[in-house]
Amino acid sequence: MRVAVLVSGGGTNLQALIDAKAAGKLPNAQLALVVASKPGVYALERAAKAGIETAVVRRKDYASADAFNDAMLQTLQSHGIEAVVLAGYLSMVGQNVVRAYPDRILNIHPSLIPSFCGAGYYGLRVHQAALKKGVKVTGATVHLVNEAYDDGRIVLQKAVYVEEGDTPETLQRRVMEQAEWEILPRALDLLTSGRL
Repeated sequence: MRVAVLVSGGGTNLQALIDAKAAGKLPNAQLALVVASKPGVYALERAAKAGIETAVVRRKDYASADAFNDAMLQTLQSHGIEAVVLAGYLSMVGQNVVRAYPDRILNIHPSLIPSFCGAGYYGLRVHQAALKKGVKVTGATVHLVNEAYDDGRIVLQKAVYVEEGDTPETLQRRVMEQAEWEILPRALDLLTSGRL
């Protein structure tokens, strides 16, 4: 199955997928395209090093959200994409893309949904909220994408303990290493092997 990975930053979750593919853990997935929300992000370099084709589709290059969403869908379809992974992608996916790929778009979120999710919860903000609330366990969730923020059916979750003295940065790193980088490749394997 030809997979596109949508990114907005450094691409650590993209790298987890690249590594899983290299280790033979994604036998039914072809990482065919990486689409960035802006040029110059390190994820594009990761993709290039792995021999994956890249594209940039920036919201500010289009007069309307509809035009942007149409450009995203055209980019995906012109590359024969069959499934999509949002890996640190910070934009809402348009309804036209969701409808074109029903139950074939995965998102990784750095909390145990339904905690600390929805509009405005991304990146360090999620971990800041978890620490402010005083939770003892957090983690990551892979879910299918629908037309609302962090609302689609949960595919996999993994818990991570909050440790004394954690900062948002240390917690973010532990959640990535112990949860995100493990469950995202597993979820993509489930999707591409028809086991979802």
